[in-house]
Amino acid sequence: MKLIIAEKPDQGSTLASQFKPKRHDGYLEIPPNEVFTDGAYVTWAVGHLCQLVSPEDYKPEWKKWSIDTLPMIPDRFQYEVTRSKAKQFQVVKKLLKKPTVTEIIHAGDAGREGELIVRNIIQLSGVHKPMKRLWISSLTPKAIYDGFQQLKDESDTRNLYYEAYTRACADWVVGMNASRVYSILLKKHGMSDVFSAGRVQTPTLALIVKREKEIDNFKSEPFWEVLAKFDIEGKKYEGKWHQDGESRLKEKEMAYKIAQFCEGKDAEVHELVTERKEFQPPLLFNLSSLQATANKAFKFSPKKTLDVLQGLYQKGIVSYPRSDSNYVTEGEAETFPEILEKLSAFSEYEHLFPLPYASILGNKRYVNAKKVSDHYAIIPTEQVKDPSKLSGDEQKIYDLVVRRLIAAHYEKAIFDYTTITTLVEKRAAFISKGKQQIQEGWRKVIFQNEKDDDVILPNVQEGEEGKVVKVDVKEGKTQPPKRYTEGQLITLMKTAGKHLDNDELEKILAKSEGLGTEATRAGIITMLKDRKYIDVKKNQVFATDKGKVLIDAIGDKILASPEMTAKWEQRLAEIGEGAASAAAFMEQTKKLSAKIIEDAVEAESKWNFSGYDTESIQRKGKGKGKSFSSKSFGSCKVCDGKVVDKGSFYGCSNYAKTKCTFTVSKKILGKTVTQANLKKLLSEGQTDLIEGFKKGDKTFNAKLEWKENKVQFLFEK
Repeated sequence: MKLIIAEKPDQGSTLASQFKPKRHDGYLEIPPNEVFTDGAYVTWAVGHLCQLVSPEDYKPEWKKWSIDTLPMIPDRFQYEVTRSKAKQFQVVKKLLKKPTVTEIIHAGDAGREGELIVRNIIQLSGVHKPMKRLWISSLTPKAIYDGFQQLKDESDTRNLYYEAYTRACADWVVGMNASRVYSILLKKHGMSDVFSAGRVQTPTLALIVKREKEIDNFKSEPFWEVLAKFDIEGKKYEGKWHQDGESRLKEKEMAYKIAQFCEGKDAEVHELVTERKEFQPPLLFNLSSLQATANKAFKFSPKKTLDVLQGLYQKGIVSYPRSDSNYVTEGEAETFPEILEKLSAFSEYEHLFPLPYASILGNKRYVNAKKVSDHYAIIPTEQVKDPSKLSGDEQKIYDLVVRRLIAAHYEKAIFDYTTITTLVEKRAAFISKGKQQIQEGWRKVIFQNEKDDDVILPNVQEGEEGKVVKVDVKEGKTQPPKRYTEGQLITLMKTAGKHLDNDELEKILAKSEGLGTEATRAGIITMLKDRKYIDVKKNQVFATDKGKVLIDAIGDKILASPEMTAKWEQRLAEIGEGAASAAAFMEQTKKLSAKIIEDAVEAESKWNFSGYDTESIQRKGKGKGKSFSSKSFGSCKVCDGKVVDKGSFYGCSNYAKTKCTFTVSKKILGKTVTQANLKKLLSEGQTDLIEGFKKGDKTFNAKLEWKENKVQFLFEK
C-alpha cells in the first residue's frame, strides 16, 4: 500500500474524495482502484507538526538571557514535535511504520514550506521508505487524478527542502541571537519588553519606521497658485500659471500681482500638444499583486487575502495561491477558452462576452513557460463557480481573479493626453491638461476605481485668441509623505524597498530579490502587528514607539538593511535551484550573528531614546484577553481610585465597579503623553510643556491640565 501525506486535513480529504475513502481518526483509507491497485492511506500534518528546538534544549546554559552566552550557534539543528500536535504526529508515524506501507507519496503544498513540513515528519519518524512527490497547482478532480498518474521522483524537489530547511535554521540563528542581544541591552535603558528581531521582519520594520520619521520631520510650507478661466472664441477652459515647470509660488504678494496683471487681458493659444498613450491589459495575478490589489479595492489585509484565496484553492476553483509568477504555460492557456465559456454563463460576466480575442495562446505577455518556475499565475480552474454562490469575501477575491483572466483577452486601452499652453499678454504662461478616452479596451472588464482629475478640453487651435474671464489665487500647503497601506507594504517587501505602484515587477527586477517570499510576507506583517511594532488604522501602517526604539537601536547596521536581506533571499533561492551551497550560506549566517551582537554592544552606549515613551514598553502579565500593567501612576482625579495602564489610554482601576469615567489618551494630537507627565498631571494638575502638538497644518506647544473633569490645553502667556 501507499501512504499519502498531505499538509492540511482539508487537502487530505480533497485528495481522497474521488476514491470513495473510509474515514478513520486522523486518516482516510482508500480501497483498491485503478490508480492505487493495493489501496492507500491518506493522512496529513496540521501545518507545521514539527519545530526547531529551543536554545536550552541544545545547552542548559542557553536558558539564561545573558550577553556572555551569545552567539548561540548549535552544532547540529534539531526538530521536535509541537506539543499541541503530538496526537496527529503519532497517527502519521504509526502509518509510516506499517509493514504494509511500501511507498510514501509526499502530497504537501507544492512549494518550499510544504516540502519541509512533510519531510520533517518522515525524518522524525525514523522511517526510510521509497518516496514519490505529488506536484499539482490546483485541487480539481482532474488535476488530482493526473497528478497521481504523473508523480515526480522525490529527488526532483529535494533542493527545495534544503532551501526551506536552510531558511528555517538561518532565521533561528539570526532571530534568537538578535532578539536576545537587543532585549538584554534595551532592558538596561528601562524597557523590560522582549524585542524580537529577525532576518526579514526587521528590515521590513525599518522601511515603516523610515517613512514614519519622514512624516514626523516634515515641515509644511504654504504656497499659492494662480488659476485663470479663458474664453477663446466661445470655447471655455481653465489653466494654471507656471514658469520654468513650477506652478507654486512661495510669496503671496507675487501671486496676487500675477492675478492682477492677468485679469481681463488678452489671451492666445500658444501651443497645443496631444500625446497618445496605450495601456496593455494588466498581467495575471501572482500572490503579491493580488494582495496589493485586494488591499486597494477592499482594504483586505494581506493575510486575509491569502486565507480567503487558500479556501478557494481547497474548493478547487482557483490555482495554487502562493505563486510568484504572472505567467502560464501553453498547457494552461489551452484550457482558457473552456473556462471562459463557462464563466460567460454567469450574469456577472455575460455582458463582457464575446471576447475580442478568443485565445491568448500566442501572447508572450501571458504565456511564457520560461517565466513559470514552480507554479503558474493565479487563475480560475476549469471547475468554475457562480460567484453569487460564494461568501462575500470569497466572491470579491474570486471576482478579481476571474476578471484578470477575462481582461487578458481584451484590447489595450488608448487615451489622448492634451496639454494647452495659453499666453496672457504674450507674457504669463498658463498650462491646461486633459485627456480623452479613445478606446476603452480592457478597462471595461476591470473597473478603475480611481479619482480622475483630468478633464476633457475644448477643441482649440494654436494661434486662436480670446480673453481672460476670471483669475483666482488658491492657497495650499505642502503635504507630508503618505503612510504605507498594507498592500503597498507587500509590494515594498517584494521590491526590497523600491516603491513601485504598478504590478509589472518583472520588468523592473531581473530576479526576485525581495524581503521574504510570496508565502511568508503576509505572516511577517501579521507578526509585526502581534509584537506591537506597528499599528494598522484605516488601512494605514503606523510605527509604534517600540518599533522606533528597536530600529533606532540597530541604526544603519546590516540587520535593518532591505538590500542585504534581499541578497540573502536570492542566495536561498539559488539553494532551491541547486546552484548554491546550504553549508556555505549557514557559515555566513553564523558570522553575521556574531557581527550583529558586536554591533549592538558597541552602539549601546550612544543610544538615546528621549523622544519616546519608553516607560510604557514593558512586558505585560499573562492572562485572558488583553493584559495591562497593574502599576499605579497616581490617584484618579474623579474618584480617588488608582490610575493604571489600559493599553492605548490610562484609566481608573475602579471602572469595573463604578464605571468611573477618568481617562487620558496616551497620544494627543500626535504627541505621546509619557508616564512622567501623567504622574505630574495627577499630582500637580498639569504636565510639563509639551512641544509639537499637530492640528491640521498647525503645530503648537502647550501643557496639559485637568480642568472641568477633562484634559485641556494650557497655553503659556
